[in-house]
Amino acid sequence: MGAQKGEGHVSDIEDDEEPGEVIESAPPLKVGEERELTRPGLKKKLLKRGRAFETPEFGDEVTVHYVGTFLDGTTFDSTRDRDEPLTFKLGGDGVVVAGLNYGIITMKRGECALFTVPPELGYGVEGHYEVPPNSVIQFEVELISWITVVDVSKDGGIIKKIMEKGERNELPGDLDEVLVKYQVALVDGTVVARTPEEGIEFCVKDGHLCQALPKAIRTLKSGEKARLIVQPQYAFGGEEWGANNGIHTVPLNSVLNIDLELVSFKPVVDVTGDSKVLKKILKEGEGAFVANEDAAVTIRYTARLEDGTIFEKKGVDGDQPFVFTTDEEQVVSGLDRAAATMKKGERAVISIDFEYGFGSVEVKRDLATIPPCSKLLYEVEMLDFIKEKAPWEMISRDKIEAAERKKEEANLLFKSGKYQRAGKKYDKAADYVSEDGSFGDEEQKQAKALRLLCWLNGAACSLKLNDFLEAINLCSKVLDIEFCNVKALYRRAQAYMETADLVLAGLDIKKALEVDPQNREVKSIQKTLIRLQAESNKRDTKLYMKMFAHMTKGPSVATKKLKVENADDEKREKVVAAMEMEKVADSSATLDNGMVADC
Repeated sequence: MGAQKGEGHVSDIEDDEEPGEVIESAPPLKVGEERELTRPGLKKKLLKRGRAFETPEFGDEVTVHYVGTFLDGTTFDSTRDRDEPLTFKLGGDGVVVAGLNYGIITMKRGECALFTVPPELGYGVEGHYEVPPNSVIQFEVELISWITVVDVSKDGGIIKKIMEKGERNELPGDLDEVLVKYQVALVDGTVVARTPEEGIEFCVKDGHLCQALPKAIRTLKSGEKARLIVQPQYAFGGEEWGANNGIHTVPLNSVLNIDLELVSFKPVVDVTGDSKVLKKILKEGEGAFVANEDAAVTIRYTARLEDGTIFEKKGVDGDQPFVFTTDEEQVVSGLDRAAATMKKGERAVISIDFEYGFGSVEVKRDLATIPPCSKLLYEVEMLDFIKEKAPWEMISRDKIEAAERKKEEANLLFKSGKYQRAGKKYDKAADYVSEDGSFGDEEQKQAKALRLLCWLNGAACSLKLNDFLEAINLCSKVLDIEFCNVKALYRRAQAYMETADLVLAGLDIKKALEVDPQNREVKSIQKTLIRLQAESNKRDTKLYMKMFAHMTKGPSVATKKLKVENADDEKREKVVAAMEMEKVADSSATLDNGMVADC
């Protein structure tokens, strides 16, 4: 302490600019330039620019050389004199003055800077050893390196120090299959477990070793190496981990140090959202585009049962590749939907539960018979695909023709009871003729008529699928354009009745009958609405009677009135039932008939 500046100072000023350092909106510092930082009185003078663009954050573990001096150049502390850099946690327990913490977070690896530190960010009114109270001091700092530190569990239970960064930005998910290497040691350095040299492979959601491992793996990039400090609650807790599970016994409540490397991982995609069709990617495809629906795809595959029995091969052993169009039911549903998510050149193993395979029946294929309820495994390579043109790629006449074609395909699907696929086709058809300003006057009329028809038929599909909110949405789109469209009012009224919104259903029925008083479909659901209203009134009456029963021992005037109304309701129901029986023969207007009329 108290010596003059040593020869270890960075005294050579470079004439180039520090690229990438930005303090708020200020331009990067040039070498030799000084600027006040965001903390009042704290100044930084750049002596040597650093590498890359990254800077450490509070919580990271940094290694620095520093020389602390007074303004007259007298040294009071120096790691260079001791020839030993200092490693500490940024923003930690007062290892360095606050000014240095705030200064170092602006530095890049290899950078050297001179920080002028005011007393309130230095040693304050009390001073420190050779530093008098209220002293302005300077630190010449070289940031040698730092280790990013992450609190994985957010409670200090799993601390991760990144020793070597990964190659890509993607992180493994719960379904992904990871290949890892690790070595587990106690605090005293005793190794208690390690993987084979080639590593070990497992699915993240299945877990491995202890709960800390999958939690940490979810934060690792491929190729990343990290050191974990794991507290007992995330290790083995109050249990003793036996020697037969590893190299050495782990005592109760032990803290573990785990050196962990994520060698690689195979992404697994839940294609159907219910974990019944899973796609494990063995090789990434090219570019950003996937086949999607209605694409002509060319693939090769080998199909197996769970026990390894091959039941089908296409495009392998010199055979011609297999070509099909997605979303056309030319292959089992699981393969169809998975192929639509693949990129060109992608290879994947697709596991398909029987619901998306051949179902609960026995099926004979080329090489073997598939038992009922069999899980299927397809190893598939996407050789090529040709996507259907998007609407924006077409001229107006082509858009109308494409919409007509999609509508006709949807009609066939509807008639065969495939309402979900039909609804998707109607949606696509409507997209082709959306209002985008590309149609001429005559074409605009055609496009509008097609669009309304597709929305109406889509609403019919939604009703069949009990998706009443979507039916209301599609009918409302039609009524925004044609507010007196009887079909839209009729179908929306049906959906309102199914969602127990009888008032709105009544309004739609009333409007439809004003437009077409003799419409049999509308008159039929009007009867249904009257019955539903009567049932609703009856329920309300019973509820009110229960509410008021405890208020009087004898029958009050209100109660008598309610009973009379109840009797009237029952009479009304009998009249309505009789009317319905009389018209059963000619009241055959159903949703399906309405659909046929639309098409």
